[in-house]
Amino acid sequence: MDTFEKNLEADIAQLAERVKNLREVPEMKNASEAEILKEAMKVFPRPGAEKPPVPTPTQPANQVANTVLPDYAANASPEVKLEIEYLIDVAFRHGIDKALAEAQKSSPFVEDAVRDALAGKLYPTLQERGIVK
Repeated sequence: MDTFEKNLEADIAQLAERVKNLREVPEMKNASEAEILKEAMKVFPRPGAEKPPVPTPTQPANQVANTVLPDYAANASPEVKLEIEYLIDVAFRHGIDKALAEAQKSSPFVEDAVRDALAGKLYPTLQERGIVK
């Protein structure tokens, strides 16, 4: 298993634990699985997360395969969309911690969009594993 897979598995394990704990919180009893997952994403970034590498011409940020931006980001500027896609790519290459640590340095809109996009992309995998319904 390469570093990418190890990072992703560690992130999924942490999300699974957080989802399990959130289901027991009274305020989350009536929340949808998607809402619980989005709330669980807030455990990232963990303290000490490293800054992701800056994109270079050989690593263009706009070549993220199958990126699904949240609906509300459809009218964002091309620069903002590119930043969101780049951060999603960082999450899958270097871990959710690194991507969300970098997203925190951007606007709240970008940070929320990255969290929502990651939740949307991870939801099917988490569903297959029985972590969310």
